[in-house]
Amino acid sequence: MAIAAHNVTLTLGSDKAPVEILRGVDLEVPAGASVALLGPSGSGKSSLMAVLAGLERANGGSIRVAGLDFTTMDEDELARARRGRIGIVLQAFHLLPTMTALENVAVPLELAGIADPFGRAAAELEAVGLGHRLTHYPAQLSGGEQQRVAIARAMASSPAIIFADEPTGNLDTATGHAIIDLIFARRAALGATLLIITHDPELAQHCDRVVVMHDGKIEERAA
Repeated sequence: MAIAAHNVTLTLGSDKAPVEILRGVDLEVPAGASVALLGPSGSGKSSLMAVLAGLERANGGSIRVAGLDFTTMDEDELARARRGRIGIVLQAFHLLPTMTALENVAVPLELAGIADPFGRAAAELEAVGLGHRLTHYPAQLSGGEQQRVAIARAMASSPAIIFADEPTGNLDTATGHAIIDLIFARRAALGATLLIITHDPELAQHCDRVVVMHDGKIEERAA
C-alpha cells in the first residue's frame, strides 16, 4: 500500500474546547492508484490530506506512507520523509513572487540535494507546457500558468505519491479541465499514486476510486 491509515484521529483547539476534525479514519490506497476524496466543506478532507502528507500530526491511529511509519516521526523527520517521495499541489499556488518560474521549481530540488536541479526544473516546466516562460515571475503569469508551475514543482522530484487539494479551485472551467488533464498525464508518466481532493464529481470520475467524507469520517466508498 502506498497509503495505509487506520483509526486516524485529529483534534484541534484547547483542552477546554477541543474540536474533533478526524474521527477514526481508515483509508488504504494501493501503489499507482488514483483516489478522489469528496465531501462538503468542513468534512475533514484537507485535514486528512495534511495528516497523510506529513504536514500535520495526527493525535491517534497509525499512518504508513510510501513505506514509512509517519506515526512515530517528529516534524523534522516528516519534512525529510516528504522529500523526493511526496508531491503536493494546492488550490493556492504558493509560488514565491520574487523567484522566476524556473527558480520556483529548481530551488526546492536544490535544497533537497537533488542533482542538476535547474536542468530538471527546466525539463519539468517544458513537460507542463511552460518551456517558453522559464524567466517569468508569478505576477507575469496567468492563474493557469501559475498552477502549471506549481504542478511542475510537485512533480519535478519524481515523487511516488501526489496529493492535490482542490487544484482547480481558483481557475475558470476551461482552464481547470486543462489542469486536470495535465495532472493525470504527469501522474501517469511518473507511475505515481494520486489522492485528489475535490468538490467536482466530474473530476472524481477520472479516478480509479471515489471516497466520500462526512463529519470527519469516511462514510462511503465507491469503485
